[in-house]
Amino acid sequence: MTNLPFGLLRREAVVGPERLLALGDAVFSIAMTLLALEITVAEGLPDDEVPHAVREAVPMIGAYLLSFAVIGALWLAQHALFRSIKTVDRWLLYLYFALLAVVAALPFPTRLISEYGDTATATACYGAAITLAIALVCGMYLRLLANPASAVPDTSPAVLREAVRRGVLLVLVFASSVPVAFFSPSLAKYWWLLAIPARLLFRGSPDTAGVPAGEAR
Repeated sequence: MTNLPFGLLRREAVVGPERLLALGDAVFSIAMTLLALEITVAEGLPDDEVPHAVREAVPMIGAYLLSFAVIGALWLAQHALFRSIKTVDRWLLYLYFALLAVVAALPFPTRLISEYGDTATATACYGAAITLAIALVCGMYLRLLANPASAVPDTSPAVLREAVRRGVLLVLVFASSVPVAFFSPSLAKYWWLLAIPARLLFRGSPDTAGVPAGEAR
């Protein structure tokens, strides 16, 4: 007996990019909200213990800010990507659902790194989660290159290829931080800062993705 949901997914996706993006926006906003819920202090503390409790919450606040920035960057990246999408085929759907699954789960590695940030395991898990998220965005751009019929008419393949190169470079930064974490968790966190110059290597803004070639110049 055929499982109906998976049977439907074997066909070409019928959901439009706008509705899929609306679902994504909801998942991103919920993930951001869940990050903030991890910042807590014990209740009923005496006044003289409150400063210590706040200091103890600093790693949680730092992890929150880091993941909020990461999710915000991924949210901007998905909107830039969807400006290139005319129709959603099943592979784009698979990749996007996988991306949303990773984003929805980001509060877990965020909590790990806030509570066990000095351990290799927590740092490696966080780096691996970010690697997977970026790789899925990159995979969606690759799918548009492989199936131009899904792209907005006159989308420049050069712009899509540039987005792929940028994504691959960021994947390399975060993926390489995983083995570094087992050598030094602190060094792995500084390693993530390499994403900034890696990002700047490509001056072409991802916002131009999906703009007709004549308008992107």
